[in-house]
Amino acid sequence: MVQTAASSPPSPVTITISSGGKGGARSLGLTSPVQRSSLSNNPNSPLSRNRASSGGRYCSTSKEETEVSSEFVTYTVHIPQTPDHQPTSASQNSLPQINGKPDRSYISGTIFTGGFNSVTRGHVIDCSNDCPQTEKSMGMVCGMKGCDGKAFQGKSGPPCECGFKICRECYLECLGNGGRCPGCKELYGDDEGEEDEAGSEAEDKALPLPSMAELRPDKCLSLVKSFKAPNHPHDFDHTRWLYETKGTYGYGNAVWPKDGYGGGLGINEFEEPPEFQEKSRRPLTRKVGISAAILSPYRLLMVIRLIALGFFLSWRILHPNHEAMWLWGMSVTCELWFAISWLLDQLPKMCPVNRITNLSVLKERFESPSIRNPKGRSDLPGIDVFVSTADPDKEPPLVTANTILSILAVDYPVEKLACYLSDDGGSLLTFEALAETASFARIWVPFCRKHDIEPRNPEAYFGQKRDFLKNKVRLDFVRERRRVKREYDEFKVRVNSLPDSIRRRSDAYNAREELQTKKKQMEMGGNLSDSIKVPKATWMSDGAHWPGTWLSAETDHSRGDHAGIIQAMLAPPNSEPVMGTLSDDVNLIDTSEVDVRLPMLVYVSREKRPGYDHNKKAGAMNALVRTSAIMSNGPFILNLDCDHYVYNSLAIREGMCFMLDRGGDRICYVQFPQRFEGIDPSDRYANHNTVFFDVNMRALDGLQGPMYVGTGCIFRRIALYGFSPPRATEHSGWFGRRKIKLFLRKPKIAKGDLDDIVIPENTNLDHDSDIESLLLPKRFGSSTTLVASIPIAEYQGRLLQDLQGVIQGRPAGSLAVPREPLDAATVAEAISVISCFYEDKTEWGQRVGWIYGSVTEDVVTGYRMHNRGWRSVYCVTKRDAFRGTAPINLTDRLHQVLRWATGSVEIFFSRNNAIFASRRMKFLQRVAYFSVGMYPFTSMFLLVYCILPAISLFTGQFIVQSLSVTFLTFLLIITITLCLLAILEIRWSGITLHDWWRNEQFWLIGGTSAHPAAVLQGLLKVIAGVDISFTLTSKSAADDNEDVFAELYVVKWSFLMVPPITIMMVNMIAIAVGMARTIYSEFPQWSKLLGGVFFSFWVLCHLYPFAKGLMGRRGKVPTIVFVWSGLLSIIISLLWVYISPPSGRGVDYMKFQFP
Repeated sequence: MVQTAASSPPSPVTITISSGGKGGARSLGLTSPVQRSSLSNNPNSPLSRNRASSGGRYCSTSKEETEVSSEFVTYTVHIPQTPDHQPTSASQNSLPQINGKPDRSYISGTIFTGGFNSVTRGHVIDCSNDCPQTEKSMGMVCGMKGCDGKAFQGKSGPPCECGFKICRECYLECLGNGGRCPGCKELYGDDEGEEDEAGSEAEDKALPLPSMAELRPDKCLSLVKSFKAPNHPHDFDHTRWLYETKGTYGYGNAVWPKDGYGGGLGINEFEEPPEFQEKSRRPLTRKVGISAAILSPYRLLMVIRLIALGFFLSWRILHPNHEAMWLWGMSVTCELWFAISWLLDQLPKMCPVNRITNLSVLKERFESPSIRNPKGRSDLPGIDVFVSTADPDKEPPLVTANTILSILAVDYPVEKLACYLSDDGGSLLTFEALAETASFARIWVPFCRKHDIEPRNPEAYFGQKRDFLKNKVRLDFVRERRRVKREYDEFKVRVNSLPDSIRRRSDAYNAREELQTKKKQMEMGGNLSDSIKVPKATWMSDGAHWPGTWLSAETDHSRGDHAGIIQAMLAPPNSEPVMGTLSDDVNLIDTSEVDVRLPMLVYVSREKRPGYDHNKKAGAMNALVRTSAIMSNGPFILNLDCDHYVYNSLAIREGMCFMLDRGGDRICYVQFPQRFEGIDPSDRYANHNTVFFDVNMRALDGLQGPMYVGTGCIFRRIALYGFSPPRATEHSGWFGRRKIKLFLRKPKIAKGDLDDIVIPENTNLDHDSDIESLLLPKRFGSSTTLVASIPIAEYQGRLLQDLQGVIQGRPAGSLAVPREPLDAATVAEAISVISCFYEDKTEWGQRVGWIYGSVTEDVVTGYRMHNRGWRSVYCVTKRDAFRGTAPINLTDRLHQVLRWATGSVEIFFSRNNAIFASRRMKFLQRVAYFSVGMYPFTSMFLLVYCILPAISLFTGQFIVQSLSVTFLTFLLIITITLCLLAILEIRWSGITLHDWWRNEQFWLIGGTSAHPAAVLQGLLKVIAGVDISFTLTSKSAADDNEDVFAELYVVKWSFLMVPPITIMMVNMIAIAVGMARTIYSEFPQWSKLLGGVFFSFWVLCHLYPFAKGLMGRRGKVPTIVFVWSGLLSIIISLLWVYISPPSGRGVDYMKFQFP
């Protein structure tokens, strides 16, 4: 039984597979606008079960299913027209037939499925047996199973004598598969298959396409209206266009006709295919794992070395040196600690990763025209850049100015960028240098944009040694570069002369004030001999008192006592691009095709008063957070030191790729590696610190993320506010193997109101607290404007809702709106939040913003975020993102390391110790943070271990009873595995062997000098409450005529140098004494001498850079110094032999008398 029904063309084909009826039979229902015949049951088909008992079920093609069951699955299939599939008349009510034969287009156009419950062509052809008369029954159709081709006749009838009907295609296939007839299984004869060539050609031709006049538009599935070619008529036939085009390959992403649909009608012009892949599905970032060929041996070597250390320490404990138990006990204790320290340092390196970004996808997704953003304005979120400085004497204003210029010229939407300079010293010198910088930026920034200048720090750019014409094609580049270089030289002269200018100006104004005061005294009849105290004020260029710190400290105008200052040097730009003008006498460069807008630039100096703890850099950064929230409120924050400039103008975009990609709402910050300039080529004191930035930080990126290192970091603002991430994972059980997913944000959006902002819930504070309780003044202060800016920043930092899996996202184009202009009320509110008493009775510095209480506030701030469940990302760009300066002088370097180590000791003795971390922090991440707090204590054991070789040589004893084969084997395995691990680290991190060796050397230098002092200072602070103060590291602005490495050879005495010098002297003397003792001994013990000399030589090799730093400039040490050093060593050695003579029978050689 067959039922068909006509339907409108737009209706899809619906396949309903239902189970029901008796015997568990299956039925297949088809609903299609094109009438189809039913599919009869095939006894060999898996389509039905219990075929014999079902009594022959049938397949209905009507829209109304003839059999309804309790279980069914419906599929919708769109079937376009093809040359093998043509529509039939809607008036047919039965199987399409031609003169009583089934229509071939019906069989060719039938849907065939595979797998279980499959329907094949054979099944369809068998269904035609229900018809009264078919071509197969008349012997006109191929007898092969599943083929409905027309059988061909040779000169003498069918190809085989058995009379088996077969079409030409199947016949040729049978000839190729052995030449046997499918009917009788015999070989075909030689004369079989001969036929009329003309007839075969006619049979071989495909069925002709029906003309447009024969097709009814309301019955054709493929007749749809084109939205890409509006000029085509409504009934444009895509099927005819696809199969009847001449001179083209059609329409797709391989070849795209230039004129769209009309390009297929004989026009051989093509263009680039459009982007077919959805922008929302293309990732902005991609994680690239380390090759298994490197990582697997690396992990295996870690296990091998750990096992070797275990056996070695067990052997050492079980085989004491009874002749020198004290020496054996100290050495075993140190070795146990070193093994634990190595394990804590090595465990987080198990899963290093690399990451790459796709800036083209970022531009397409956020800066391309769309329905919601027809003008193509940037939909990127805003970002506020913080630069901090404190002392213009140690941090030259020219260095800070170059950093500001590199920020203003970055490749980021101008209207979305704001730069804030925090001057914690309140210096007029920094203020006026910033004003000069804003003036020069009007020339420098358009020049960088026009010619794609890299780097965009003028000092670094003009100081490059490479060819500046490389990759420059504009004809006016050389002329404009020369003009800008001249302007920059004048700019440097003005900035460097500012101290003298301010002093002369202030002296002139103060002299005028004194004269006016004396004049008033005379007018009032006062005594001219009486002294009049006139404050020595510092004057601005407009003749007003500077409200900050004066050159001569006065009340309310000293470094720790001055008012808060906010000055917008550059106002917020317009939302629309502003093109420049042609070059003339005023405009040095042609900017007619360049956007000359500049980002907002703000000078900030927070208020300071006596009696308040201003919390150093952390307090200054929190003041900037509050100020920027009111003035620009960028959802992301980039902080830089004043000597770290933007070396890659695309660095901010690369960081934003991580923040805006899928899963980016869980990222609290993106940390960039620190790269340094001005370091000596040999990197004597490991200033580049490549092992930390390229090995340890990459390894942490494979866990929960890298640590925050104080600069070069893009923050999510709401993460700084102390909120928890939208999702987190709790780790419990052994090594955190059990994971529990947590959803920490509870959306509270009213129906129909999509503008309400969802604030994340801080579950650390109170699990039952609601959103309103989080915004109480107790947490953020009394500023209502600041509190109101929080939900706006959270909303602007959301991911796009078009991304897959994003529940609470923002619509595309929602940020392509102009920024509100600044007004007096906004600036007044910003000044109020930088007052010294604003943080009283709030959670700033405790749970909000940068965390107080440690000299390494950066590590603590990052730890708190990871402890809440946030993740961080390490972004290593192909071109360095930022570059800065580092102290190359030995003393400055040691003081820098001392500050870091002291902060680590403070962390160890505080509640920020990773032992007390929450379950939201991964186990290996917790190990890494615990190692940060513990590493300074290794110095105490290192000091002892560096003295042990000398003691061994002095006493003639060794840490073991004798140099046995077992001891040497263990020592060899441990040393070889350490070297192999270093080689593999070099392979997957990209560092050099020289970098690794310098790091090892300075590990011992710092461990014997700065780290012990840090432990003592930390213990004094914890036990006695002695506060620790540090001075800023000096940043030098090198002159063109000066030696850039002059600071390297300057020797500045420091108490930190005493332990390393003592260790070197003691070991050198011990080597001489040990050799003399062994040589003059009657029974020399060369094995003990060899062991002691080996370890002493190991200590001296590590301390070689320190010794070289004490010598000053190379070539300046007199030869007599080396002569006297040798003589003193020999005399001391002989004295030791005389005082403690070696044991032996012959003592005549000891009877020495001076003449």
